[in-house]
Amino acid sequence: MTEYAVLNPATGDLVATFPSADDAAVSAAVDAAASAYTTWGRTSSVADRAALLHEVARLHRERTPELAAAMVEEMGKPLEDAEGEVDFAADIFDYYADNASAFLADEPIELVGGEGTALVRRSPLGVLLGIMPWNFPAYQVARFAAPNLATGNTIVLKHAPQCPRSAALLERLFLDAGFPRGAYVNVYASHEQVERIIADPRVQGVSLTGSERAGAAVAEIAGRHLKKVVLELGGSDPFVVLGSSDMDATVEAAVAARMENTGQACNAGKRFIVLDELYDEFTARFTQALLTASPGSPLVSESAAAHLAEQVDSAVASGASLACAGERNGAFHPSGVLTGVAADNPAYRQELFGPVAMVFRAADEDDAVRLANDTPYGLGSYVFTDDAEQAQRVADQIDAGMVYVNGVGLDAAETPFGGVKRSGFGRELGRYGIEEFVNKKLIRTAG
Repeated sequence: MTEYAVLNPATGDLVATFPSADDAAVSAAVDAAASAYTTWGRTSSVADRAALLHEVARLHRERTPELAAAMVEEMGKPLEDAEGEVDFAADIFDYYADNASAFLADEPIELVGGEGTALVRRSPLGVLLGIMPWNFPAYQVARFAAPNLATGNTIVLKHAPQCPRSAALLERLFLDAGFPRGAYVNVYASHEQVERIIADPRVQGVSLTGSERAGAAVAEIAGRHLKKVVLELGGSDPFVVLGSSDMDATVEAAVAARMENTGQACNAGKRFIVLDELYDEFTARFTQALLTASPGSPLVSESAAAHLAEQVDSAVASGASLACAGERNGAFHPSGVLTGVAADNPAYRQELFGPVAMVFRAADEDDAVRLANDTPYGLGSYVFTDDAEQAQRVADQIDAGMVYVNGVGLDAAETPFGGVKRSGFGRELGRYGIEEFVNKKLIRTAG
């Protein structure tokens, strides 16, 4: 049985437990979502749904202290990061409320031959299952829920077991905003119950953000039942430094890229690939800055910190060098920098989910691109250079769903988010996020 509990990683204290759903509760959740789709989802207007989304955004901002405090206690997120996350989630709901009408408008098709008219009408699909991770309890839900509620789909939401309080607060928020019961339903389901939800013929798709292992399992189940899937999985994003007229700013950006959410972000910079002539200076400055920024906040759990420590120890045992800010203490893992990580080192192709970076030396631009792409992942990437032509040339060659040039923290509600290779498929945010779970229905009328 999956245990939904608030276990404060900073103290190790068990704060609260939440009852897992029994089979009857899971069935009731799907029943409610299916009923809401048949009524509200099929009959409400885009304008009405947009108004509800604006109210969800307003309530996020109004309840920021409560939502942020829950995140801090559940998974150790720094308070400032938690407050910023809630604000970003509100922006996403406002974005889809503002743009849903344009995104969902009928699209005329110019006929090449024959008489009459043709158009594509974007309609909802029905009930969707969202499986969310612990690292961004509000933002991840917003990425999934906002575009799909704008479309008229209804949602069964299974949050991470570490975040049951956030899950409950968000469900209450949607109800208080005026969404009908069943439009957004939280369920504390087990893995076995999730499989049954996916199999239910009323459920039309599933979106998962989580580990590669979880994504593979969900995709397999969904494939058996012919359900559409969107997967946002892990990443080991390259941060490529090819030139810098302001090394201080580049190092500051590199530290920010690695330390977001205490290093627990799928699209954080994790592999720092530096041109040979810049390597020594960058590595020295980056190491000093990263160790100085050793986290004052814990990882999500003591087991997560222990797993990261095992990966680091294995990397060192296989020939890498480690500069570290101290020793692990419970869920607190010090920041560190690994160098000399050879291609046969286990860490070379692993995702280090925490405040530890790997730095690689690149002989030239081509070698930097090779190193950037030599990973099973393909989520995000960063390119820093003073040469605008080089930036675009390298961006074109990187195998990733996202490339950020000369900047970090550039995610926005209007820009698509997603990856390739083992980082998953499909897109969230922007116009592309609302296109994933719609019926692009052709309506052709004879002349």
